[in-house]
Amino acid sequence: MTEAIHRLIEQYGLFAVFLGCLAEGESAAILGGFFAHQQVFVPWQAFLATFLGAFIGDTFFFTLGRSFAEHPFVRRLRRRPGFRRAYHLLNTHPNIFVLTNRYIYGMRLVGGIAAGLSTVPAPRFVILNAISSAVWAALFGTLGYVFGLGAERLIGQALARHERLLIALAVGLGVAVLAWLVARHFAGRERAKDAKEDQAAS
Repeated sequence: MTEAIHRLIEQYGLFAVFLGCLAEGESAAILGGFFAHQQVFVPWQAFLATFLGAFIGDTFFFTLGRSFAEHPFVRRLRRRPGFRRAYHLLNTHPNIFVLTNRYIYGMRLVGGIAAGLSTVPAPRFVILNAISSAVWAALFGTLGYVFGLGAERLIGQALARHERLLIALAVGLGVAVLAWLVARHFAGRERAKDAKEDQAAS
């Protein structure tokens, strides 16, 4: 069973990292770096998969906001917690927002939609998004690589390779669950704040 999982990671792992980075992909980026340290992935390929997932994902949501503003899916995203703040920040500090939006967990989707609905020119968004995606991919990929180095020193090389990969998958799942809980907490705070603002406005 573990050998089969190992083979699946080797064959489809980079594609999984790419898909994971299309949306809220910190855990996928970290796993990509970890597997690069374990020599399952070539480091530059892990970086490229992470970068492309982040860049294409944000560009996709920007395009949705720019060209399909009235689509039901986009309108649902516009009602999500944090959209109002993201749109306000875009109109006051557009360059800084595009560069830093992906580092605020839970804001990437609404941030991309808000950017598409704003007056930020598409070429500027693409350039800033490329810079932000490259820095983000390098940062979280390095975190995963360093984690792999630390884990190897902690557990030593006594464990079989596939057992270390299973440990990585468990850690990645834990990171994803923790990130979801954090996002849910901040989303609740945003909803409460929006409700207070609506009451004050009425």
